[in-house]
Amino acid sequence: MDTMRPPPRDGTMPRAALTGDGLAWWRRVTIPFEVLIASVVVLAMLLLTALLVYQVGTSARQAMIDASDDSAQHISQLISERVHRIVDPADATIRLLAFDPLASATNLPARLRRLPVLARLLEQNKLLSAVFIGYPDGQFLLLRPIRNAALHARLQAPPDAAYLLQSMARERGAAGMVGRWSYYDAQLRVIDTAVRPEYRYDPRSRPWYAEAALQNAQVLTAPYVFFTTQEVGVTLSQPSEDGRAVIGLDVALTDLGAEIGSLRLMPRTEIAVVDPDFRVLAYPDMSRVLVRGEQDTDGGGARSLQLRTLDALGVPSLQAIQSRGLKEGPSHRFMAGGEEWLAKVLPLTSARWQGLHILMAIPTRELLSGVNDNLRRQVWLSLGLIALMLPLGWLAGRRVGRSLSGLAVQAQALARFDFRRATLRSSPVREVRELGQVMDRMSETIQEFLHITHHISAESRLDLMLSSVLFELVRATSCTAGAVYLVEPQRAGLLRAARYCEDEEHQSRYPEHLPMVHFINHGVAQPGDEHEDDDAAEPHRVLRVQLRTRDGQPLGLLVLRFVLTPGRHEDVHFRAFVEKLSGTLSVAIETRNLIEGQKKLFDAVIRLLADAIDAKSPYTGGHCERVPQLAESLMQRMCDAQQGPFAHVGMTDDERYEFRLGAWLHDCGKVTSPEHIIDKATKLETLHNRIHEVRMRFEVLWRDAELDYWKQHVAGVDPVRLQRELLQRRDRLQDDFAFVARCNVGGEFMGDADVQRLAGIARQVWQRHFDDRLGLSTAEAARLAQVPVRPLPANEPLLADRPEHIVPWGERRPPVEAGNPANRWGFDMVLPQQQAHLGELHNLSIRRGTLTAEDRFRINDHIVQTIVMLSGLPFPPHLARVPSIAGSHHEKLDGTGYPRRLKQEELTLADRVMTLADIFEALTAADRPYKPPKTLSESLGIMAQMVRERHIDPQVFRFFLESGVWREYAERFLPEAQRDVVDVEAILAKVG
Repeated sequence: MDTMRPPPRDGTMPRAALTGDGLAWWRRVTIPFEVLIASVVVLAMLLLTALLVYQVGTSARQAMIDASDDSAQHISQLISERVHRIVDPADATIRLLAFDPLASATNLPARLRRLPVLARLLEQNKLLSAVFIGYPDGQFLLLRPIRNAALHARLQAPPDAAYLLQSMARERGAAGMVGRWSYYDAQLRVIDTAVRPEYRYDPRSRPWYAEAALQNAQVLTAPYVFFTTQEVGVTLSQPSEDGRAVIGLDVALTDLGAEIGSLRLMPRTEIAVVDPDFRVLAYPDMSRVLVRGEQDTDGGGARSLQLRTLDALGVPSLQAIQSRGLKEGPSHRFMAGGEEWLAKVLPLTSARWQGLHILMAIPTRELLSGVNDNLRRQVWLSLGLIALMLPLGWLAGRRVGRSLSGLAVQAQALARFDFRRATLRSSPVREVRELGQVMDRMSETIQEFLHITHHISAESRLDLMLSSVLFELVRATSCTAGAVYLVEPQRAGLLRAARYCEDEEHQSRYPEHLPMVHFINHGVAQPGDEHEDDDAAEPHRVLRVQLRTRDGQPLGLLVLRFVLTPGRHEDVHFRAFVEKLSGTLSVAIETRNLIEGQKKLFDAVIRLLADAIDAKSPYTGGHCERVPQLAESLMQRMCDAQQGPFAHVGMTDDERYEFRLGAWLHDCGKVTSPEHIIDKATKLETLHNRIHEVRMRFEVLWRDAELDYWKQHVAGVDPVRLQRELLQRRDRLQDDFAFVARCNVGGEFMGDADVQRLAGIARQVWQRHFDDRLGLSTAEAARLAQVPVRPLPANEPLLADRPEHIVPWGERRPPVEAGNPANRWGFDMVLPQQQAHLGELHNLSIRRGTLTAEDRFRINDHIVQTIVMLSGLPFPPHLARVPSIAGSHHEKLDGTGYPRRLKQEELTLADRVMTLADIFEALTAADRPYKPPKTLSESLGIMAQMVRERHIDPQVFRFFLESGVWREYAERFLPEAQRDVVDVEAILAKVG
């Protein structure tokens, strides 16, 4: 049953009631006074600033828009004036020409006499594109200046041509009108003239002629593109004074677009002049205005240029103005191309043209950029005023409270295990300043202790760990110097392992060796503690602390030197602290010594295993020692390379140790290989050379031959014939046995004829009189269990493959095939059908060498056993690749190696180095029973062939040759007879 807990007798509420859910959250919130006052002032200033910015921004925006309207009106007036300045001079010119004799000239020569007048008019007015005159009878005369290279090329004019004269006139001897083009230079000298039959131009059919003649007044056409000059312009025509001809001028409006571009308010302002049909008459980029149109009306056959419409111009802002309709009046805003624009539509006032408008679009972002910059300046100015107008009480309270707040933050950081020293201002309050100094010192000390712990746990090398820990310890304890000594073997003395002095001149006070008395009498002052260079005003003291193992054995001595400071070093607490810290240091030293001892023991066991494998066979002694040394030398040379394909190769200490272990253990599986197979020097050799059994059979046949001789001799057979047959039989037996003995050695390649002869010899019969089931082992008896017993005496073939010679796998079938579920190592080998085949014919018929397929598998199985054995060991992560390094030196780049048929891309550099080292050692070894030793040149030549066959990595082999590692190995391990002259360049040439 629950009972209510009575309230405390002192009338106070329980802590849970004050801090738990029973108290509203807003009542638990506290705000510093200076923060509250400053917040109110800042909020008021921010509100005032916002109102001012809004007012100023609104006024500035409207002012900018009004200014843009005024500027647009001014631009419209300027463009109108520019149009007048273009057309009015042409108007005066054509009025003068109306009274010129050119109008009354009746033939071409008379008209040519007025040519200087026309040229002078064109020269004085650069906007005139051409001056021309048409007559009532269809004759025509036009003078055009050639002012630029483009027009020069278009008219195909001669190099010095300055004018083109086009004429349609009646010439002497011609039946009708003659079209002629004549080119003149600047002095109006004829350069070239030619009749153009294709040139047919009748001025009477042209609008400029017809309208002027009909109205008997001056006529101005709408702007269009001149076909010849590809300029935008107008044609001004007027009848002559006597009415006999019509004079015309082509006036170019080319400069109008450039004039518009120079009148932009902003860099991205878009301005265009359009006619009532929305054709663009002027735009800053006039090349965008022109578009290829229909065939030229002059009959030239080419497609002339025409004016684009505003919709086809491709300017989104101007297109948006068109889509909203041309509305003259105030500016209005619109969106185009993802941004805001200000649009203005103005009429182009001209007495001659009606319906022309000026369209203007200004991006508001550029228009108001100055306003925005001004607003930002005002905002920053307001914020600066806010900062200056904070109450003085805030500054004073903040000055005092900042130190307390900093200490609170530092205390919270310590609670969060953040021991970094915070940067704080010095407080004017004495107690606060002293408390801050104490907390700073505490933070530094804790952080230095953490550094000590980090160095003890992270640094693997004992000397580096001791140096780092000593440095941090001297700083943490405010000492001036220190040293660590370790006990020498047999406790002969103390050997310095690390030292640190703030003053380098004091390092001589810590010699390399100390007598053991310093450890024994560590609490007693020793000679050298007091030094003549010490400052008498600052007395120095030396503290010695013993370092012992966990079972109390002497380990070393920690020595600290410090200046005696009141309140810090004079009491027993400092010694107790150093002694406790020295315990951690002792454990770290002992642990590293144990690890180093275990590592040395592990290396010794590996070396012992390698030596045992070498000692197991007198023919492979030293192989397990020579291969690692060669492989390590080659790998180290690769790591030292500064250029070439291995310049990037580098190894850490752990990787180098991993490779070293893999190299020493590369043949550890040979402990499972039978000696009689490894050392098999003859084909019939098992635990002994069975050639002796075969010889005994030949001895039996020899005796049988003699017995047959004497039996027949007693029977009265011709003794001479018997003697001859006996001698022949003996010679054949001698020859046959010698042949079998040669086959047993296996030195030469055995051909088909030798195999057939061996089979013939094997068919000879000898007689066995003794039971072949006596004296057998259990395994031999089991193999003969299914073979019928033959009655004695039994005829036996001289050589045979009997059933008992087949040794099955039984339950010990190795899991080396790719599809075997028990194969978890990735082996991919061909497994013989039986474990061993001891058949005499089977072994003697070996084509090359002395090993059968079963023997070869048993030898190759050593690498399988190497991987299986090493994979079962609990290697740490940094040694995880030891089994792979030790078990991949029989792989080949072409994937035909064993035991896993690894491809080139699956082989690491360590695997390729091990392969080369193993092959080179095997080729140069002088202790193999099945081959003579090879010289250096022979061995390297064979290896070059193996490179071409993709058994050895070419880059590794090339580096092996060029680095000279093979030469150093030869000088160390090979006899002088094998160290012949090697042509490295020739061998490299073979590799390619």
